Amino acid sequence: MTFTIEATVRDSSARAGTFTTAHGPVRTPVFMPVGTVGSVKGVHQRELRDDIKARIILGNTYHLYLRPGTDILHRAGGLHKFMGWDLPILTDSGGFQVFSLSSQRKLREEGALFRSHIDGSKHLFTPENVVDIQRIIGSDIMMALDECAPGTADYEYAARSLDLTHRWLARGWEHYRNTEPIYGHYQSYFPIVQGCVYPDLRKRSAEFVASLGADGNAIGGLAVGEPTEKMYEMIEVVNAILPNDRPRYLMGVGTPANILEAIDRGVDMMDCVMPTRNGRNGMIFTRNGIMNMRNRKWADDFSPLDEGGPAWVDAEYSRAYVRHLVTTGELLGLQICSIHNLAFYLWLVDEARRHIEKGDFAEWKPKMVENVTRRL
Repeated sequence: MTFTIEATVRDSSARAGTFTTAHGPVRTPVFMPVGTVGSVKGVHQRELRDDIKARIILGNTYHLYLRPGTDILHRAGGLHKFMGWDLPILTDSGGFQVFSLSSQRKLREEGALFRSHIDGSKHLFTPENVVDIQRIIGSDIMMALDECAPGTADYEYAARSLDLTHRWLARGWEHYRNTEPIYGHYQSYFPIVQGCVYPDLRKRSAEFVASLGADGNAIGGLAVGEPTEKMYEMIEVVNAILPNDRPRYLMGVGTPANILEAIDRGVDMMDCVMPTRNGRNGMIFTRNGIMNMRNRKWADDFSPLDEGGPAWVDAEYSRAYVRHLVTTGELLGLQICSIHNLAFYLWLVDEARRHIEKGDFAEWKPKMVENVTRRL
């Protein structure tokens, strides 16, 4: 992987760049739609590529390992061929699922022992076999196995968790370097900075991660219960240490405002289920604020979803029509909301890039944050 920074801006750590993968280049900052099981819920691959303009999507090792399973994925020739997607894919290692399945897992030095949420069967994820699984998936970017401590964890727990994550990382990194891709294309391996909300732990983790010299680095364990301002503080602490010449990936964050604030602090890559999950519940994100499409006020509003906005919402569907679909439970309504939200997120990061290149990002961002947090 190569990463080139093409523009920076005064009074901000925001930057515009491009990193390369075997399945094509990715311009940053970038938002990655979440395709957990090899599908972005309710969205066709053609819509992802042509309408939403997704440049890279995310899959999840935990879910793909359970279904359809590594045998099917291997026989299919990897996830790209299995799902008919020829652009880059990043896979999360399953560390967050270990966190979210806390009642069904046990952590040990060897790895994470957990019960499947599907049938209760027992499985063990180790730093090594998570690399092997992601080799079979064939993702362009693989993530290291880590423990994601809760945002409310006390210092002692966070420190023990970080030590375990670092020991796992050392093993996973060694195994990655001693194995080869299965399908003939290069795969990057990103380590993950942890440390909860404690600056000294975050610094220690960032220093260890940076020392590996990986193709890119990730920031995990945020947006898991800690105050928003703490999240921003931890991003600043970590990005002051992570190398400038490698992409930085903030995992699982977040709202449009979170994304803009992360870009301002030097983040290049982001993902979150929010655009599709909230879309399926009738919430629409726009340039001028957030709309709950179940509200009565949209029942006779025949204007476009994002009036005056980019081409994806020209006038094809009115607010009244989408509200009608949502309130009657029509699947098309949930699909329209999901596609709209993803297209908006991709537009937002592209617009951020445009203002970075223009040199006025620091002036543009506060106004846009105010706009996208407004309730309409």
